[in-house]
Amino acid sequence: MAEKKPEADDAAPAKPKGKLLLFIIIGVLVLALAGGGAFFALKKKHTADDEDTGDGTAQTEKPHKAKKDHPDAPPVFVKFEPFTVKLQPEQTEAYLQATPELRVLDAATGERVKQYTPELRHKVLLLLSGKKPSELSNPQGVQRLANEIRDAINLIIDGPKSKAKGAADGAPAVPSDNAGPDDSVQAVLFTSFIIQ
Repeated sequence: MAEKKPEADDAAPAKPKGKLLLFIIIGVLVLALAGGGAFFALKKKHTADDEDTGDGTAQTEKPHKAKKDHPDAPPVFVKFEPFTVKLQPEQTEAYLQATPELRVLDAATGERVKQYTPELRHKVLLLLSGKKPSELSNPQGVQRLANEIRDAINLIIDGPKSKAKGAADGAPAVPSDNAGPDDSVQAVLFTSFIIQ
């Protein structure tokens, strides 16, 4: 009989270990299910945010929403290399050296502008070389040039929707000093502007 008692003692501690092990397994499963559910919920939210509608609007409109949600966000600037062009002749030859910087909606738009840099530089060179020194001799003429550059760049980046600002009769309109709220480039600022 003495031998049977130790077996009974061995069997008794085995039950609490089994219950403890069972509680641990159940706890781990509950945590795993809760964590997995949270993971799938987050993944589903990211997937819904990243979905493309097929017409490319999801990628272009998403940065605009972010900017409107955070009006205190710091401005984003994209600096171009300096331009040196020969202006249209009047009495004498004149050259313009200018360094424009673009104020854009957000960092994503800034990256997009950098992708278009060769095409944008070409367009800016054409606009600059088409000017006469007398057109750029006062601040109003320089501001008009900045607005023309802004509108030309927005036309390249955003597409024809920016061109809707023109006159209804087809005549070229004087560009507004203010960009549209959804235009990629909000302003063109010259950090250097020298006519010689």
